Amino acid sequence: MDDVARRAGVSVSTVSHVLNGTRKVNESTRERVETAITEIGYRRNVVARSLAAGRTHTVGLSISAFTNPYFGSLVHTIEAMLSDAGLVMFLGDSHDDVASERRVVDSLLDRQVDGIIVAPAAGAERNTIPAITATGTPLVLIDRALDVACDQVGPENEESARHLTEHLLELGHRRIAVVRGIDGISSSVERYAGYERALRDRGLEIDPDLVLDGASSVDVAEREVLAVMSRSPRPTAIVTMNNSMTIGSLKALRGLGLSIPGDVALVCYDDFEWSDLFEPRLTASAQDVVTLGSTAVDMLLERIGGYTGEPRRIHVPTTFHHRNSCGCTPA
Repeated sequence: MDDVARRAGVSVSTVSHVLNGTRKVNESTRERVETAITEIGYRRNVVARSLAAGRTHTVGLSISAFTNPYFGSLVHTIEAMLSDAGLVMFLGDSHDDVASERRVVDSLLDRQVDGIIVAPAAGAERNTIPAITATGTPLVLIDRALDVACDQVGPENEESARHLTEHLLELGHRRIAVVRGIDGISSSVERYAGYERALRDRGLEIDPDLVLDGASSVDVAEREVLAVMSRSPRPTAIVTMNNSMTIGSLKALRGLGLSIPGDVALVCYDDFEWSDLFEPRLTASAQDVVTLGSTAVDMLLERIGGYTGEPRRIHVPTTFHHRNSCGCTPA
Protein backbone atom coordinates (compact mmCIF):
# COMPACT_ATOMS: atom_id res chain seq x y z
CA MET A 1 0.00 0.00 0.00
CA ASP A 2 2.97 2.30 0.62
CA ASP A 3 4.16 1.63 -2.93
CA VAL A 4 0.70 2.35 -4.36
CA ALA A 5 0.43 5.55 -2.35
CA ARG A 6 3.86 6.83 -3.50
CA ARG A 7 3.12 6.06 -7.15
CA ALA A 8 -0.31 7.71 -7.01
CA GLY A 9 0.94 10.67 -4.95
CA VAL A 10 -1.62 10.12 -2.16
CA SER A 11 -1.64 8.97 1.45
CA VAL A 12 -1.85 5.33 2.52
CA SER A 13 -5.21 6.06 4.12
CA THR A 14 -6.55 7.26 0.76
CA VAL A 15 -5.45 3.98 -0.84
CA SER A 16 -7.24 2.14 1.95
CA HIS A 17 -10.45 4.10 1.36
CA VAL A 18 -10.34 3.31 -2.37
CA LEU A 19 -9.77 -0.38 -1.73
CA ASN A 20 -12.37 -0.77 1.02
CA GLY A 21 -14.95 1.84 0.04
CA THR A 22 -14.86 3.30 3.54
CA ARG A 23 -14.95 6.97 2.44
CA LYS A 24 -15.83 8.87 -0.72
CA VAL A 25 -12.69 9.70 -2.73
CA ASN A 26 -12.38 12.30 -5.53
CA GLU A 27 -12.82 10.58 -8.92
CA SER A 28 -9.47 11.74 -10.35
CA THR A 29 -7.71 10.57 -7.16
CA ARG A 30 -9.48 7.22 -7.35
CA GLU A 31 -8.35 6.78 -10.95
CA ARG A 32 -4.70 7.53 -10.01
CA VAL A 33 -4.88 4.97 -7.20
CA GLU A 34 -6.47 2.31 -9.43
CA THR A 35 -3.87 2.95 -12.15
CA ALA A 36 -1.07 2.55 -9.62
CA ILE A 37 -2.61 -0.69 -8.33
CA THR A 38 -2.70 -2.08 -11.87
CA GLU A 39 0.84 -0.95 -12.73
CA ILE A 40 2.52 -2.55 -9.73
CA GLY A 41 0.22 -5.59 -9.51
CA TYR A 42 -0.85 -4.92 -5.94
CA ARG A 43 -3.21 -7.42 -4.24
CA ARG A 44 -4.66 -7.09 -0.77
CA ASN A 45 -3.24 -9.40 1.90
CA VAL A 46 -6.42 -11.25 2.78
CA VAL A 47 -4.63 -13.48 5.30
CA ALA A 48 -3.34 -10.47 7.25
CA ARG A 49 -6.76 -8.84 7.20
CA SER A 50 -8.36 -12.07 8.40
CA LEU A 51 -5.94 -12.34 11.31
CA ALA A 52 -6.68 -8.77 12.32
CA ALA A 53 -10.45 -9.17 12.01
CA GLY A 54 -10.69 -12.68 13.46
CA ARG A 55 -12.65 -13.80 10.35
CA THR A 56 -11.47 -15.51 7.17
CA HIS A 57 -14.75 -15.09 5.26
CA THR A 58 -14.49 -18.72 4.22
CA VAL A 59 -16.71 -21.74 4.87
CA GLY A 60 -15.78 -25.40 4.56
CA LEU A 61 -17.98 -28.09 3.05
CA SER A 62 -17.24 -31.77 3.59
CA ILE A 63 -19.40 -33.97 1.38
CA SER A 64 -19.20 -36.99 -0.89
CA ALA A 65 -19.37 -34.67 -3.86
CA PHE A 66 -18.79 -36.80 -6.89
CA THR A 67 -20.56 -40.13 -6.27
CA ASN A 68 -24.16 -38.96 -6.54
CA PRO A 69 -25.76 -36.35 -8.87
CA TYR A 70 -27.86 -35.12 -5.95
CA PHE A 71 -24.77 -34.10 -3.99
CA GLY A 72 -23.41 -32.23 -7.00
CA SER A 73 -26.58 -30.13 -7.12
CA LEU A 74 -26.37 -29.56 -3.37
CA VAL A 75 -22.77 -28.34 -3.64
CA HIS A 76 -23.78 -25.91 -6.40
CA THR A 77 -26.62 -24.50 -4.30
CA ILE A 78 -24.48 -24.05 -1.18
CA GLU A 79 -21.64 -22.38 -3.11
CA ALA A 80 -24.03 -19.94 -4.80
CA MET A 81 -25.61 -18.98 -1.46
CA LEU A 82 -22.24 -18.46 0.23
CA SER A 83 -20.96 -16.43 -2.71
CA ASP A 84 -24.01 -14.15 -2.47
CA ALA A 85 -23.12 -13.66 1.21
CA GLY A 86 -19.56 -12.62 0.30
CA LEU A 87 -17.96 -15.88 1.47
CA VAL A 88 -15.63 -18.31 -0.30
CA MET A 89 -16.30 -22.05 -0.04
CA PHE A 90 -13.60 -24.68 0.43
CA LEU A 91 -14.83 -28.09 -0.76
CA GLY A 92 -13.47 -31.41 0.45
CA ASP A 93 -14.70 -34.79 -0.84
CA SER A 94 -15.17 -37.23 2.03
CA HIS A 95 -15.78 -40.21 -0.28
CA ASP A 96 -18.31 -41.31 2.36
CA ASP A 97 -15.37 -42.60 4.41
CA VAL A 98 -14.85 -41.35 7.97
CA ALA A 99 -11.04 -41.39 7.73
CA SER A 100 -11.13 -39.31 4.55
CA GLU A 101 -13.73 -37.06 6.13
CA ARG A 102 -11.48 -36.46 9.14
CA ARG A 103 -8.58 -35.43 6.86
CA VAL A 104 -10.87 -33.01 5.04
CA VAL A 105 -12.19 -31.51 8.27
CA ASP A 106 -8.70 -31.18 9.80
CA SER A 107 -7.58 -29.33 6.67
CA LEU A 108 -10.56 -26.97 6.88
CA LEU A 109 -9.95 -26.30 10.57
CA ASP A 110 -6.25 -25.61 9.85
CA ARG A 111 -7.43 -22.91 7.43
CA GLN A 112 -9.53 -21.38 10.21
CA VAL A 113 -12.75 -21.36 8.22
CA ASP A 114 -15.56 -19.38 9.83
CA GLY A 115 -17.91 -22.36 9.75
CA ILE A 116 -18.32 -25.88 8.39
CA ILE A 117 -21.15 -27.77 6.70
CA VAL A 118 -20.85 -31.57 6.79
CA ALA A 119 -22.78 -34.40 5.15
CA PRO A 120 -21.47 -36.89 7.71
CA ALA A 121 -20.03 -40.29 6.87
CA ALA A 122 -20.86 -43.33 8.99
CA GLY A 123 -19.05 -42.98 12.32
CA ALA A 124 -18.70 -39.19 12.12
CA GLU A 125 -20.31 -38.74 15.55
CA ARG A 126 -17.33 -40.52 17.15
CA ASN A 127 -14.57 -38.96 15.05
CA THR A 128 -15.19 -35.94 12.86
CA ILE A 129 -17.87 -34.07 14.79
CA PRO A 130 -15.99 -33.97 18.15
CA ALA A 131 -12.95 -32.56 16.32
CA ILE A 132 -15.07 -29.67 15.01
CA THR A 133 -17.02 -28.94 18.19
CA ALA A 134 -13.81 -28.93 20.25
CA THR A 135 -12.66 -25.85 18.32
CA GLY A 136 -15.97 -24.01 18.72
CA THR A 137 -16.29 -23.66 14.95
CA PRO A 138 -19.94 -23.17 13.89
CA LEU A 139 -21.27 -26.41 12.39
CA VAL A 140 -24.32 -27.52 10.41
CA LEU A 141 -25.02 -31.10 9.35
CA ILE A 142 -26.77 -31.58 6.03
CA ASP A 143 -28.60 -34.53 4.48
CA ARG A 144 -27.79 -37.02 7.27
CA ALA A 145 -28.77 -36.74 10.92
CA LEU A 146 -26.65 -37.63 13.95
CA ASP A 147 -27.39 -37.78 17.67
CA VAL A 148 -25.23 -34.73 18.38
CA ALA A 149 -25.99 -31.22 19.62
CA CYS A 150 -25.71 -29.06 16.50
CA ASP A 151 -27.92 -27.60 13.77
CA GLN A 152 -29.08 -30.18 11.22
CA VAL A 153 -31.14 -30.09 8.03
CA GLY A 154 -32.14 -33.04 5.89
CA PRO A 155 -34.89 -34.37 3.65
CA GLU A 156 -37.97 -36.21 4.90
CA ASN A 157 -36.89 -39.81 4.39
CA GLU A 158 -39.12 -42.39 6.04
CA GLU A 159 -42.52 -41.11 4.96
CA SER A 160 -41.31 -40.50 1.39
CA ALA A 161 -39.94 -44.05 1.05
CA ARG A 162 -43.12 -45.44 2.60
CA HIS A 163 -45.20 -43.56 0.04
CA LEU A 164 -43.14 -44.92 -2.88
CA THR A 165 -43.53 -48.49 -1.62
CA GLU A 166 -47.21 -47.98 -0.86
CA HIS A 167 -47.74 -46.82 -4.44
CA LEU A 168 -46.36 -50.13 -5.73
CA LEU A 169 -48.53 -52.07 -3.28
CA GLU A 170 -51.60 -50.21 -4.50
CA LEU A 171 -50.74 -51.35 -8.02
CA GLY A 172 -50.90 -54.95 -6.85
CA HIS A 173 -47.21 -55.71 -6.35
CA ARG A 174 -46.25 -57.97 -3.46
CA ARG A 175 -42.70 -59.04 -4.36
CA ILE A 176 -41.06 -55.62 -4.07
CA ALA A 177 -37.28 -55.48 -3.87
CA VAL A 178 -35.56 -52.56 -2.16
CA VAL A 179 -32.06 -51.30 -2.97
CA ARG A 180 -30.90 -49.59 0.22
CA GLY A 181 -27.88 -47.38 0.84
CA ILE A 182 -24.75 -47.28 2.96
CA ASP A 183 -25.10 -49.07 6.28
CA GLY A 184 -24.96 -46.76 9.31
CA ILE A 185 -26.13 -43.60 7.48
CA SER A 186 -29.33 -42.11 8.89
CA SER A 187 -30.84 -41.53 5.45
CA SER A 188 -30.35 -45.22 4.58
CA VAL A 189 -31.87 -46.35 7.86
CA GLU A 190 -34.87 -44.03 7.61
CA ARG A 191 -35.66 -44.84 3.98
CA TYR A 192 -35.47 -48.56 4.58
CA ALA A 193 -37.75 -48.09 7.60
CA GLY A 194 -40.30 -46.47 5.27
CA TYR A 195 -40.19 -49.47 2.92
CA GLU A 196 -40.51 -51.87 5.85
CA ARG A 197 -43.42 -49.96 7.38
CA ALA A 198 -45.38 -49.95 4.11
CA LEU A 199 -45.14 -53.74 3.86
CA ARG A 200 -45.95 -54.40 7.51
CA ASP A 201 -48.97 -52.06 7.33
CA ARG A 202 -50.32 -54.41 4.64
CA GLY A 203 -49.61 -57.46 6.80
CA LEU A 204 -46.69 -58.57 4.61
CA GLU A 205 -43.49 -60.09 5.96
CA ILE A 206 -40.10 -58.75 4.90
CA ASP A 207 -38.39 -61.17 2.52
CA PRO A 208 -34.60 -60.97 3.17
CA ASP A 209 -33.96 -62.09 -0.42
CA LEU A 210 -35.59 -58.89 -1.64
CA VAL A 211 -33.53 -56.57 0.59
CA LEU A 212 -30.51 -55.56 -1.49
CA ASP A 213 -27.54 -53.69 -0.02
CA GLY A 214 -26.65 -51.26 -2.79
CA ALA A 215 -24.07 -49.35 -0.69
CA SER A 216 -25.17 -46.10 -2.40
CA SER A 217 -23.03 -47.23 -5.35
CA VAL A 218 -23.81 -47.62 -9.05
CA ASP A 219 -21.67 -50.73 -9.40
CA VAL A 220 -22.85 -52.47 -6.22
CA ALA A 221 -26.51 -51.77 -7.00
CA GLU A 222 -26.06 -53.08 -10.54
CA ARG A 223 -24.54 -56.30 -9.22
CA GLU A 224 -27.28 -56.80 -6.61
CA VAL A 225 -30.12 -56.20 -9.06
CA LEU A 226 -28.53 -58.50 -11.65
CA ALA A 227 -28.46 -61.24 -9.01
CA VAL A 228 -32.01 -60.85 -7.72
CA MET A 229 -33.51 -60.57 -11.20
CA SER A 230 -31.70 -63.72 -12.30
CA ARG A 231 -33.37 -65.80 -9.58
CA SER A 232 -36.85 -67.28 -9.55
CA PRO A 233 -39.30 -66.08 -8.53
CA ARG A 234 -38.00 -62.62 -9.23
CA PRO A 235 -39.49 -59.38 -7.87
CA THR A 236 -42.19 -57.66 -9.87
CA ALA A 237 -41.12 -54.19 -8.63
CA ILE A 238 -38.05 -52.40 -7.31
CA VAL A 239 -37.71 -49.30 -5.15
CA THR A 240 -34.26 -47.67 -5.15
CA MET A 241 -33.16 -45.36 -2.37
CA ASN A 242 -30.83 -42.88 -4.11
CA ASN A 243 -29.75 -41.69 -7.56
CA SER A 244 -26.57 -43.74 -7.80
CA MET A 245 -28.42 -46.96 -7.03
CA THR A 246 -31.16 -46.03 -9.51
CA ILE A 247 -28.54 -45.74 -12.24
CA GLY A 248 -27.03 -49.09 -11.23
CA SER A 249 -30.46 -50.73 -11.24
CA LEU A 250 -31.27 -49.33 -14.67
CA LYS A 251 -27.98 -50.68 -16.01
CA ALA A 252 -28.73 -54.12 -14.58
CA LEU A 253 -32.23 -54.30 -16.04
CA ARG A 254 -31.02 -53.12 -19.40
CA GLY A 255 -28.21 -55.68 -19.32
CA LEU A 256 -30.77 -58.43 -18.72
CA GLY A 257 -32.98 -57.16 -21.51
CA LEU A 258 -35.87 -56.47 -19.15
CA SER A 259 -38.33 -53.69 -19.84
CA ILE A 260 -39.68 -51.13 -17.37
CA PRO A 261 -42.49 -51.34 -16.37
CA GLY A 262 -43.41 -54.32 -18.58
CA ASP A 263 -41.14 -56.83 -16.84
CA VAL A 264 -40.56 -54.96 -13.60
CA ALA A 265 -41.88 -51.69 -12.15
CA LEU A 266 -39.36 -49.17 -10.79
CA VAL A 267 -39.72 -46.21 -8.43
CA CYS A 268 -36.90 -44.24 -6.86
CA TYR A 269 -36.05 -41.93 -4.01
CA ASP A 270 -34.20 -38.92 -5.49
CA ASP A 271 -35.00 -37.41 -8.82
CA PHE A 272 -32.85 -36.37 -11.77
CA GLU A 273 -32.99 -33.02 -13.51
CA TRP A 274 -33.28 -34.99 -16.75
CA SER A 275 -35.76 -37.66 -15.56
CA ASP A 276 -38.29 -36.64 -18.19
CA LEU A 277 -35.78 -37.63 -20.88
CA PHE A 278 -35.88 -41.28 -19.80
CA GLU A 279 -38.27 -43.73 -21.38
CA PRO A 280 -40.02 -44.77 -19.31
CA ARG A 281 -40.05 -41.60 -17.28
CA LEU A 282 -39.08 -42.29 -13.67
CA THR A 283 -41.62 -42.14 -10.84
CA ALA A 284 -39.67 -40.56 -7.99
CA SER A 285 -39.68 -38.67 -4.71
CA ALA A 286 -37.63 -35.54 -5.38
CA GLN A 287 -35.60 -33.81 -2.71
CA ASP A 288 -35.80 -30.01 -2.55
CA VAL A 289 -32.10 -29.34 -3.04
CA VAL A 290 -32.46 -25.55 -3.06
CA THR A 291 -34.30 -25.49 0.28
CA LEU A 292 -31.86 -27.97 1.83
CA GLY A 293 -28.81 -25.98 0.76
CA SER A 294 -30.19 -22.53 1.54
CA THR A 295 -31.46 -23.62 4.96
CA ALA A 296 -28.04 -25.03 5.88
CA VAL A 297 -26.32 -21.82 4.79
CA ASP A 298 -28.82 -19.61 6.62
CA MET A 299 -28.36 -21.55 9.87
CA LEU A 300 -24.57 -21.47 9.55
CA LEU A 301 -24.49 -17.72 8.87
CA GLU A 302 -26.64 -17.16 11.95
CA ARG A 303 -24.18 -19.16 14.06
CA ILE A 304 -21.22 -17.30 12.58
CA GLY A 305 -23.04 -14.06 13.39
CA GLY A 306 -23.27 -15.04 17.06
CA TYR A 307 -26.59 -16.87 17.42
CA THR A 308 -26.43 -19.08 20.51
CA GLY A 309 -29.90 -20.65 20.62
CA GLU A 310 -30.66 -24.34 21.02
CA PRO A 311 -29.63 -26.67 18.17
CA ARG A 312 -32.26 -26.89 15.44
CA ARG A 313 -33.28 -29.92 13.37
CA ILE A 314 -35.23 -29.29 10.18
CA HIS A 315 -36.81 -31.87 7.84
CA VAL A 316 -37.54 -30.69 4.30
CA PRO A 317 -40.47 -32.44 2.53
CA THR A 318 -39.95 -34.23 -0.78
CA THR A 319 -42.18 -33.99 -3.87
CA PHE A 320 -43.73 -37.08 -5.46
CA HIS A 321 -43.37 -37.07 -9.25
CA HIS A 322 -45.83 -39.57 -10.69
CA ARG A 323 -44.54 -40.68 -14.09
CA ASN A 324 -44.79 -44.06 -15.82
CA SER A 325 -41.90 -46.31 -14.68
CA CYS A 326 -44.28 -47.58 -11.97
CA GLY A 327 -46.61 -48.95 -14.63
CA CYS A 328 -49.49 -46.51 -14.52
CA THR A 329 -50.43 -43.37 -16.39
CA PRO A 330 -48.59 -40.27 -15.07
CA ALA A 331 -50.74 -37.92 -12.98
